[in-house]
Amino acid sequence: MPVDDNSLMRRVQAGEHQCFNELVIRYRQAFLRVAESKLSYSARAEDVVQETFLAVFAARDSFDPSMSFRAWAWTILLNLCRRDLKRQSSTPTTNEVEVADTDGQQMRRSPRFTSVLQEVLVSERNKQLQIWLRRLPENQADALRLRFFAGLKFQEIAEAMQCSLNAAKMRVKNGLLKLANWAQQYEPLDTEGDIR
Repeated sequence: MPVDDNSLMRRVQAGEHQCFNELVIRYRQAFLRVAESKLSYSARAEDVVQETFLAVFAARDSFDPSMSFRAWAWTILLNLCRRDLKRQSSTPTTNEVEVADTDGQQMRRSPRFTSVLQEVLVSERNKQLQIWLRRLPENQADALRLRFFAGLKFQEIAEAMQCSLNAAKMRVKNGLLKLANWAQQYEPLDTEGDIR
């Protein structure tokens, strides 16, 4: 029978640091999906996920086992993603930005070509979803990411976002309604740039 997250974290707090590896295995892929969605490119997302695990481990003694480890860890990830986005917006861009092509292969391109390359290289549905998520208010987009990319329950979303259960539900609902509205109005472009 698998050990729950809180029990693993209590063991880590007690000095069984090898138990932390199991938490990394459990959360890494979900953290990456959310970070990639929020940060828009995988190299930075990978770094932020690593920073999240380092922060979780460093703060292990401050973790309260009566609380949800899952919500606590997601809160740390979201905060580090926000910090990274602020840092990106306040620092000059580098000469290269990593984007994924349709096969998931990573390519380096200059920033001025990023939006054009993303239009061509990223699958249309995924690309459009990311665009819409960026258009949503941050609290709605994060609630949707936690619900659908990370698979969190509404109570866990509320804990991770430090809001009420009703607020978490409303954020997901309002975000979904906006996405549905945009999807109904959406007219995709073909590869020539013409409306289908």
